[in-house]
Amino acid sequence: MGNAGVHLKGTFSFEKMMENVRKNPDFHKVGAIAVFVGVVRGETADGRKVEKLELEAYEEKANEILSEICEDLEKREGIIEVQIHHFLGEFQVGEDLVYVLVAGSHREKVFPVLKEAVERYKMEAPIFKKEHIVAEEGAREAYWVSEKQAL
Repeated sequence: MGNAGVHLKGTFSFEKMMENVRKNPDFHKVGAIAVFVGVVRGETADGRKVEKLELEAYEEKANEILSEICEDLEKREGIIEVQIHHFLGEFQVGEDLVYVLVAGSHREKVFPVLKEAVERYKMEAPIFKKEHIVAEEGAREAYWVSEKQAL
């Protein structure tokens, strides 16, 4: 599966990500692993109730961009491995959407790189989400937003 890419919901796990990093031949240099888990929030930025999300991607390009982000960030001093795994499909509130992992020599090295990895995938990867919301009066609506618009 590699260290980055989009995956159909249910085909990749947090445990698999941790197993992957421990197989890195330079894992003996790792002193800190920082992880970001993005989950489905139950309300929109303006307070409307989210019923569910659908995520789609231009998969080939998304895989390429996520891999490039990881490779770029792995060039940083003290960084051993970066992984970004984004899920596609239909999601309920509270379900995992994305895992980002940064392994490095020290905690001071991994936290800034983790933040940058998250910001970059949101801005650069062609991943799109459709929010299904319920208005106050009970009416349902759905609309597509790109990750960069959903910040």
